[in-house]
Amino acid sequence: MKKIIFTGGNGKFGRIFKKFNFNRANIYYPSSSIFDVTNLSKMEKYVKKIKPKFIIHSAAISRPMELHEKKIEKSINTNIIGTSNIVNLCHKYKIKLIYFSTNYVYPSKKGNYKEYDPLLPFNNYAWSKLGGECAVQMLKNSLILRVCMTEKPFMYEYGYTNLKTNFMFHEDLAKVFLKLIDKKGVINIGGPVQSVYSFAKKNNPKIKKKFLKTKKDSLPLNSTMNVGKFKKILKVW
Repeated sequence: MKKIIFTGGNGKFGRIFKKFNFNRANIYYPSSSIFDVTNLSKMEKYVKKIKPKFIIHSAAISRPMELHEKKIEKSINTNIIGTSNIVNLCHKYKIKLIYFSTNYVYPSKKGNYKEYDPLLPFNNYAWSKLGGECAVQMLKNSLILRVCMTEKPFMYEYGYTNLKTNFMFHEDLAKVFLKLIDKKGVINIGGPVQSVYSFAKKNNPKIKKKFLKTKKDSLPLNSTMNVGKFKKILKVW
C-alpha cells in the first residue's frame, strides 16, 4: 500500500480522519514539532525517511479568524510559506499533494460558484489559503479541495437563517476521503446548499434562529459552491 503523510493529524478534521481510517497502517500523522511546515530541512528529513507517495496537507492556522488580521506574519509563514515548502518537497521527491483550501476564497455575492469561477477571498484567512493554492497550482501532481465543513454536533446554540452554506460534517468527508486522492485539479467539497439554521436543525431540533446583520467584518452571506463535481465522483444524493 502507498504511504501517506497526513499533516494536521491533531486538528479537528485530523482527529476524525484517524477515527475512520485508523486501521490503515500506511498513513503517518507526524506532530507539528516533527513535521514543522516552516522548517524545510526538518520536513525533508522526515520525507526521506517515510518515502510517501502522497501528502495530505490539512494543517493550517484557521481560528480565531482575528489572528489573520492581527498577526499576519504568522498566517503568512504557516499557511502560505509553509504550504510552499511542502510543494517544493513534493516536486523534488515526486509526491502527490492534496491541499485543503476553503470556500471562503470565492466572492460572497451570488453563490453556486464552480471550480473555474473567479476568486475573491473574503478575509485574510481566505487570502492565506489562496496563497497556498497558488503554490499548489504550480505542481501538476496535485489536488486542491475547497472545503466547507464543520464539527458534529453543531457547536452553536443558534443558526443563521439568512446565511447560505454548503456545510457537511467532518465525519462525512472522512468516510469518503480516500476516494478522492487519485483526482487532480480543484474540487469543491461540501453538502447541499441550505441556510445554517436548516443544516443545524436536522441534528438539533432545539436550535434557535438568528438573523445575521451584515457589516464589514461579518460572515459571508453566500459563498456557496456548486458541488456537482464532488457528487459525480462519489455518486451521492
